[in-house]
Amino acid sequence: MSFVSTDGGGYVSTLLQETGLVEHLFGTARRNPEGPFLRLKQVHSARIVDAADWREGLEADGLATATPGLRLAVRTADCVPLLLCDPVARAIAAVHAGWRGTALGIALEAVRFLATRHGARAGNMIAALGPAIGGCCYEVGPEVAHQFRALFPERNDLGTRTKIDLREALRRQLILTGLSAAAIDVSPHCTRCGGGEFHSWRRDGPRAGRMISLIGLRTGG
Repeated sequence: MSFVSTDGGGYVSTLLQETGLVEHLFGTARRNPEGPFLRLKQVHSARIVDAADWREGLEADGLATATPGLRLAVRTADCVPLLLCDPVARAIAAVHAGWRGTALGIALEAVRFLATRHGARAGNMIAALGPAIGGCCYEVGPEVAHQFRALFPERNDLGTRTKIDLREALRRQLILTGLSAAAIDVSPHCTRCGGGEFHSWRRDGPRAGRMISLIGLRTGG
């Protein structure tokens, strides 16, 4: 499992790449994938919608499809971009996961949506969690931290100001749904302390840009 940088910039997951079924890219401050692609009005929810129901301005934080040629995208600047693929059902999803969406179980909802709408199975799925603010930098108050008790039962500091690793929280959610730990690729990059390669809201505030992460089923596969 690994994330590798591309010649033109951005990162790809070797797990997704090895399926041969999808094109994907985790954008950076230096390179974002070019359109066309579908994206949502992200609202920090756990709502997943299908590309067949997409319309401009649709409010949700996850987009799924089984239609080749459709490219799905999410925008982040510290939140976690999650890309999912079931190579057997040939179904994919792109998910935006901030702390609210993670606490609401958006990874669980994405897996369930792909299963219900497109016949996917968690045991067949591959997931990639892209560059995001890391557990090294994501400090939150007790009002946020306590919402992660179920995912981090070994921790006794969640009633205080502390740090949360959102990608680890999402990884644990995905395993709870039935994904194999070996089928989950996790980027090691922290957007806040990773320097100018990444946009970060925590570091740069309102002037922070956004990175685009994209996945699409290849046609003719």
